[in-house]
Amino acid sequence: MINKKFKKWLSAYTLHYPRSITYMLQASEYKVLAYLKWWHRVDDFRFVEKRKSLVKTKNALIMLFFAWLINICTYLSILWILFSSELSFKYSLSFLILLLAPYILAYGILVPFFIMQYTYHKPRIYFLVKKRTAELAKHKGFKIGIAGSFGKTTMREILKTVILEGKKVTTPEKNYNTLVGISNFIEKLKGDEEVLIFELGEYYKGDIEEMCDFVKPELGVITGVNEAHLEKFKDLKNTTSTIFELADYLGSKPLYVNGENYLAKEKASEKHFIYSRDGLADLKILNSNTDLSGTFFTVSYKDKIYEFKSNLLGLHQIGPLLCAVHIALRLGLTIEQIQKGVSNTKPFDHRLEAKTDLNGVIILDDSYNGNPDGVKAVIEFLASIKGHRRFYVTPGLVEMGSRTEEVHREIGKILAQSDIEKVVLVKNSVTSYIEKGLKEFNYKGDIIWFDEGLKALNAIPHLTASGDVVLLQNDWPDQYY
Repeated sequence: MINKKFKKWLSAYTLHYPRSITYMLQASEYKVLAYLKWWHRVDDFRFVEKRKSLVKTKNALIMLFFAWLINICTYLSILWILFSSELSFKYSLSFLILLLAPYILAYGILVPFFIMQYTYHKPRIYFLVKKRTAELAKHKGFKIGIAGSFGKTTMREILKTVILEGKKVTTPEKNYNTLVGISNFIEKLKGDEEVLIFELGEYYKGDIEEMCDFVKPELGVITGVNEAHLEKFKDLKNTTSTIFELADYLGSKPLYVNGENYLAKEKASEKHFIYSRDGLADLKILNSNTDLSGTFFTVSYKDKIYEFKSNLLGLHQIGPLLCAVHIALRLGLTIEQIQKGVSNTKPFDHRLEAKTDLNGVIILDDSYNGNPDGVKAVIEFLASIKGHRRFYVTPGLVEMGSRTEEVHREIGKILAQSDIEKVVLVKNSVTSYIEKGLKEFNYKGDIIWFDEGLKALNAIPHLTASGDVVLLQNDWPDQYY
């Protein structure tokens, strides 16, 4: 059997290597340290594109060109030394360059990358953002900013769906929450929009402050704080203070804070609106329930009782829905309009999205949910479903930093206490901690292991029968191990 390191080395001499290097840069979002860490972890450069593949953007194609150029020049230099040079040590030098060829490409590709970054991309972004900041400042639409470790896209879509019943609303596509993504969105605005809703992305301290200076929100929502991106923030205090830069910016302007998230609620002040499944200000929840058809709740408001029904799944959705109701009332919508808006809310792509396959198996696709609070909420929902055999499928969570083991053992504990019949784990660096948590709390169901996520997905039809419920929790990006 070929030694793993030797196999890795051999794979770096294949024709696929330049493409793999380019893909790794792109998948790492052009973050150099993340790319280099991944490069050193790889076992075989022929198979780095597993879950996804290289997206042939302009930047990616330029980097791919340079990757091939560096690779070709490296091997041509070896041939030149061997056949044209009169150096006495040409054989030794040629062999040394050959040995270093994988490093030359892996690190050499960073030279054109940095040149492009500092001579083209950064100046371009600076002037683009400056231009779009001025354009957005002139826009008369009411601006809402959403910050948080999790739940931003769901909150954005809930708000948009509800407010659309009475206002012209628009938001950036997908989860575009960076300066560049929002800048491109601003270019497409017509100017007659009444409400603009923005997700504010955060990876490092100061990010939300910068986004606020750009967007200038008049109202904010903080969906919560947890270990998501903790690998970058290093400390939950840094995460909390960064997300609450939105509160600092808004000052006395309205800010809604998720009261079901301990860190966010602890940081909130008396002037903030705290939302939860129990109520929000003068909106009081009288009763609620949820099943595979949706979520239902009754609200007391100004001495009257109102019924709401959403197609979203899980009692954890009531807090965000109430937040949208309160904001819509603030913007002048009627209760009747808001009720209709809530009834139009439905699961968003890959966020507890229910589908039934040809064999009658109910698939709950929650593959875009990669944070501890979200995991707890969907396990709670899965556990509440009775009369079905239930499967929980996960590769675990990424970027949990120093709390990786603690977070995953807690997931194991919650699963053990939920009485879910089957837990399907994908082997990697974190799922063994989930198993420890399961065993520590005497899980009575079955633990099923797979080497890869795709193998687990392909096996599901053979493990399930009509009426079973399968929850697919999170995806595992190629750059993690």
